[in-house]
Amino acid sequence: MHIPDLALRTITLMYLAVVLPIGSVMAQERVVFRVSAENTKYTQQHTIDVGDVAGHQVRVFEIKRVYPTNAPVVGGMKIVESWTRGISDYTNNSGEAITYGTYILENGDKFFTRGALVAIQGPEARNLTATTVGPIIGGTGKLARINGMARMITLANPQTGMNETQIEIDYWLPQ
Repeated sequence: MHIPDLALRTITLMYLAVVLPIGSVMAQERVVFRVSAENTKYTQQHTIDVGDVAGHQVRVFEIKRVYPTNAPVVGGMKIVESWTRGISDYTNNSGEAITYGTYILENGDKFFTRGALVAIQGPEARNLTATTVGPIIGGTGKLARINGMARMITLANPQTGMNETQIEIDYWLPQ
């Protein structure tokens, strides 16, 4: 007669282990915003010709974006600036890259992303269109337990420093 009682307790505990954590998670939030070329700057770029075929280069870069007006809001706080640092492997502006993003909010809290990027040379030989997708990999302060994904679509010309981006961030913040 102890087995049915033990089974009932086990099922109840398993149910509570699944249901309670779900109740403490906030609903998914989505923020979508554009960053113009005027608010974006390549702060560092180092390019090396590989030498195997014409136009093949590896590059390390850093981009700073600021949000002077209509700043996007995450977790109830405005993003004031963001940084993208990455490594690219392009032939004539087509290729792959790995990026790391840091988003800084008005109270100093940060969250971090990692992305895989595929760039395709645009209609103008010097421009490229890049799509980056990756997870949110951590945060600080109120964003310490943030989870989610970030997607970026960028029109850029690394040679001239032009960079325009649309960013979509889907995130969850446990309570």
